[in-house]
Amino acid sequence: MKPIVSPNTRIRHMETFIIGEDSIVDDYCYFSTKVRIGRCTHIASGCSVAGGSDMEFEIGDFCSLSSGVKIWCTSDDFVNDLVTIIPPDVEQVKEHLIRGNVTFGHYTAAGSNSVVMPNNQIPEGTVLGALSFVPAGFEFQPWSVYAGIPLRFVRPRNRERVVKQVKRLTELLEERTTTRE
Repeated sequence: MKPIVSPNTRIRHMETFIIGEDSIVDDYCYFSTKVRIGRCTHIASGCSVAGGSDMEFEIGDFCSLSSGVKIWCTSDDFVNDLVTIIPPDVEQVKEHLIRGNVTFGHYTAAGSNSVVMPNNQIPEGTVLGALSFVPAGFEFQPWSVYAGIPLRFVRPRNRERVVKQVKRLTELLEERTTTRE
């Protein structure tokens, strides 16, 4: 199935927006970075991925961002720098920007209204509970559940069950493709 991107979504750099088969981006999402969305991935309504055209957000296959998730690839340092927008044709005067790409591996998710700061790599199978705050450069363990403010490890995730479901879903998707041909 072709991916679906709501006409009510704002994509600032369409030329670097890539979305995989069977994926959906719901209403009122905003993207200002390079974006790569995997297969069978859902970005729910009201999500925002920001940080500028030179930064990148990537989310793998069979993933989900619940409503209201905010991903930041660039953030101001509110202590040491001016907090304003610098026009693109003017030299950058800020000296302490917090920057880094954000990547979600395959089989990952972020619960509603979570905030992920720059320079984070959420590894395969890792999920974030609703209303979590992920500070810049947090170190995760794969196949784990994290939640809260401050963010903390909650428990391991059942890798065997999730992989079994991915395998079955992949078989069903292949059958669907074969049936259509």
